[in-house]
Amino acid sequence: MQYWLVKSEPDCYSIEDLKREKVGSWTDVRSYQARNNLRAMKKGDLLLFHHSGCAVPAVVGIAKVVKEAYPDPTQFDPKNEGYDEKSTVDNPRWSTVDVSLVEIFKEPLPLAEIKKNSVFTGMELVKQGSRLSVQPVSEKHFNAVVKLRSKQG
Repeated sequence: MQYWLVKSEPDCYSIEDLKREKVGSWTDVRSYQARNNLRAMKKGDLLLFHHSGCAVPAVVGIAKVVKEAYPDPTQFDPKNEGYDEKSTVDNPRWSTVDVSLVEIFKEPLPLAEIKKNSVFTGMELVKQGSRLSVQPVSEKHFNAVVKLRSKQG
């Protein structure tokens, strides 16, 4: 079992969107490092779902991988923002995974709170300038988030 953090702007794809869809594809990732992380994910791996690019960036819940990496169909669609004319069906550049919702936290865990808590020292998310949209998370850091927010109320 591995643990990951995935970031999405809530006005693009929120945890509520995932709840409504039941299974969502993590498409439009156009960073090679993030893509490699998607390709490393295995069915059953757990994900911290992080809302970014909003007033209060925060970890808002947990999802899990239900289908391992396969070619991201958005790379082949000229109408899609993530279209890649150099990517071909025979040699796709970009990958996606399918995920499903595990839990929405009753209260999000703000990035500011994570950065202030010494238990998260060394977490990729708190590193200065970390913008990676798909990143590994240690079991220790994953469990610390769960302990702080899971099953509240």
